[in-house]
Amino acid sequence: MKVAVVGYPNAGKSTLVNRLAGVREAVTHEQPGATRDRKEIETEWNGRRITLIDTGGVDLAAPDSLSRSVQDQAREAIADADVILHVVDARAGLGPGDAEIASMLRAAPAPVLVVANKMDGGPGKEHLLAELHSLGLGEPFPVSATHGLGTGDLLDRIVELAPPPEEDAEADDRPRIAILGRPNVGKSSLLNALLGSQRTIVSAEAGTTRDAIDTELTWEGRELVLIDTAGIRRRSKIAGTVDYYAQLRAERAASRSDVAILLCDASVGITSEDLRIGDLAMKSGCATLVGLNKWDIVELDLDDAKARLRQRLRQRPPVITCSAEQGRNLEKLLPKALELADRRASRLRTSELNRFLADAVAKNPPPAKRGRRLRTYYVAQVEEAPPRFAIQVNDRQLINRDWAYYLENALREAWGLDGVPLILDFVPRQRSRAA
Repeated sequence: MKVAVVGYPNAGKSTLVNRLAGVREAVTHEQPGATRDRKEIETEWNGRRITLIDTGGVDLAAPDSLSRSVQDQAREAIADADVILHVVDARAGLGPGDAEIASMLRAAPAPVLVVANKMDGGPGKEHLLAELHSLGLGEPFPVSATHGLGTGDLLDRIVELAPPPEEDAEADDRPRIAILGRPNVGKSSLLNALLGSQRTIVSAEAGTTRDAIDTELTWEGRELVLIDTAGIRRRSKIAGTVDYYAQLRAERAASRSDVAILLCDASVGITSEDLRIGDLAMKSGCATLVGLNKWDIVELDLDDAKARLRQRLRQRPPVITCSAEQGRNLEKLLPKALELADRRASRLRTSELNRFLADAVAKNPPPAKRGRRLRTYYVAQVEEAPPRFAIQVNDRQLINRDWAYYLENALREAWGLDGVPLILDFVPRQRSRAA
């Protein structure tokens, strides 16, 4: 079942979502408006699976386009919900914005519960609830999202109002594709173009997306999940701000993804920040595809850009030029990302790997070190997603970093694994001893 959490800015919606889910997933901050896109978080209560939909603060009187986009996102969540929570800051009292939201919710297709948040400090505050009856949405539920007071009763009531449970879904093995990049390179625009709809808020203001947003999609008969993320910057530049916590979620999105589309702004060129994000994707274990966005504005020297990426990014990701605004080459991005997801999850035959190792050593023998030379005996793939290989050697102390990189790149070339992070473990050969 889906539960939409809506309300005026700074009413404590994200704090309530975190409390109900028992996690710290939704971005919370003392600055109003920290949440903008809608974000879904899974939880469970009394055996029922619940999807909490956190939304941005709704201010129907705000005239700017970003506020209107937040309102649209909240309305989408309301339309999709089985139960709606209207969160009100009871300590601040009923404001005109709360009344406007209540008026909008009276026409909602699902039951609405008024949640009087910030009711901490013990008894004697019942008078704070009195004016909330005027919203015309029934008896308010007093809670304190910060301290957890009343949240159990609220969850009980949500379960009572919910429709009968559906059959449990099978294990989710859909490829997960994250869109990563610096702020304002067009990540949300790319997602909307791929979906053909305004699923996330797009703005010329850098840093509009602040949560990692999961979106289900079927592409040519194959189901997958696209993850739009906040722009990634150096943490030292955003320490102490709401963007810092949003960036943590973007980095976590990479760690739970199979493929990262590293989106770069072609009008600016490949920057050191782009390269750092590509390195982050590799260390997170997901395959990487580089999209040079805004190619319709300024065209880089593509060969030079590819050479720079090949030289600086160890996983050697493939590159596709594109334009989210004009729709250029978008039909190539997802097929390539799905191909990388499949290659990341593939397993190579041991016999083929050992023939490859013998040929690679014959072509470029490892250099001698202190008069001794590294010897390789056997290789096998021990894990996939990402691929991990154990290579049996005589002495791992003899390994030369450049030769190890040569072997890694030769492995990529042999099996078309450009863009896929590879892990090579050099394991010392164990000599058997007579009893």
